[in-house]
Amino acid sequence: MTKGFAKKLRIMRQKLRNLLLKPMKCNNQEYENKRRFDDPLHLDRFGYKVYSQNDEDGIIQEIFNRIGTTNKTFVEFGVQNGLESNCHYLLFNGWNGLWLEGSKKHFKNLQKCFKKPLAAKQLTAINAFITADNINELIGESGKINGEIDLLSIDIDGNDYWIWDKITCISPRVVVIEYNAKFPPPCEWVMEYNPKHIWDGSDKYGASLKSLELLGTRLGYALVGTNRNGVNAFFVKKELTKGLFAEPATAENLYHAWDNRNGYISSGHATKEYIGN
Repeated sequence: MTKGFAKKLRIMRQKLRNLLLKPMKCNNQEYENKRRFDDPLHLDRFGYKVYSQNDEDGIIQEIFNRIGTTNKTFVEFGVQNGLESNCHYLLFNGWNGLWLEGSKKHFKNLQKCFKKPLAAKQLTAINAFITADNINELIGESGKINGEIDLLSIDIDGNDYWIWDKITCISPRVVVIEYNAKFPPPCEWVMEYNPKHIWDGSDKYGASLKSLELLGTRLGYALVGTNRNGVNAFFVKKELTKGLFAEPATAENLYHAWDNRNGYISSGHATKEYIGN
């Protein structure tokens, strides 16, 4: 074996070794976390929980830190009793809004827990089962919210995709919507619309992140992030992003797999009632 050939062989072996040792972006959580935390445009590092289910409170706060607020109005549905929801902390911080909840049991508890903001008309709550046919009537006519608002949060464990596509009475600047992390990008999957659907705990619910990305694009929104637990996706009106968020704005770049291990700042003791002003 000549010296030249031996040198080339060593170089080839080293390149192969480096390739094998290089973390795979698509299937290495430690690598993905570092990649996103090192980029200040990614939202991962800003997540924390106050009243949200996971780290949504911090991500929502950071989004509005970047794009500002207008009327500080929210619409959220699928809130259960409201205590662990994406807009509880916004309400606590002086926002106004509308909650829709389909369960009579949860709605009764919501009324007890949020007596103060309901009495002050800071919060409106409606007990109704949401469908693609009634959503605009519930928000615009019954809830009396129309036009531009700051935040829309959708989490009904089923027809989320179809409901978002049908909303026309409001124009939210930011949309938070649950995605089905069972199906990673580039997989496109949407649950068949069923106006009577109630989640049975299976993987038959919602839509894949890629499908929501494509829907958001059609509706004029850019995907700007997902929470670290792989539950919610965050969208911002495309004209408001202006290089303020991680790019490319694709499911492939921003997907998180479902993971129920807390990796963010969490709140303290359990919440039993609304303690805001």
